[in-house]
Amino acid sequence: MALRLGDTAPNFSAETTEGPIDFHQWLGDGWGVLFSHPADYTPVCTTELGMAAKLKDEFTKRNVKVIAISVDPLESHKGWINDINETQACTMNFPIIADPEKKVASAYDMIHPNADDKATVRSVFVIGPDKKIKLTITYPASTGRNFLELLRVIDSLQLTAKHKVATPVNWQDGEDCIVVPALSDEDATKLFPKGFRKIKPYLRVTPQPNR
Repeated sequence: MALRLGDTAPNFSAETTEGPIDFHQWLGDGWGVLFSHPADYTPVCTTELGMAAKLKDEFTKRNVKVIAISVDPLESHKGWINDINETQACTMNFPIIADPEKKVASAYDMIHPNADDKATVRSVFVIGPDKKIKLTITYPASTGRNFLELLRVIDSLQLTAKHKVATPVNWQDGEDCIVVPALSDEDATKLFPKGFRKIKPYLRVTPQPNR
């Protein structure tokens, strides 16, 4: 059964390119991004892993750990890393899970038989410190992911977890936010000392609270 937002991310033990892990223990009290790849030595995946490696500092700044997975064995991953480093001008700096028995892929419903009955689709899971799934995105094998969009979404998730705001279309960190509809004007005045602008009774805008 497919995982839904708010579900607990299944825990698992696995071998990775950085040694064995217990997933929940590895996550610790921070955030995590788990993303899957159809196979090693594939062109789109190679570019994605390279970009994720280059953005490692940005993820770390947000207290986010990144981990990849494909159903290929560990030795295959290790050889592929050499190609990733060479072609993407990077140094791989996060683990890749080896899942040859497809246990993790099955637990996270990463194999979609109508697309490919053997390889994992491009699944993305953002997992919060409470080990709950906060975001899922599934791309087809032919389309590379946008890691800047993942950072943007994580900024929104972390902001809205602490403040009674939502983020509007195309929002970027530092821009105005929307006051959640459940909050009265009176309470909003107390919570947001910078004030808010009422465009409609249900549409109120306030400067980003943590800036």
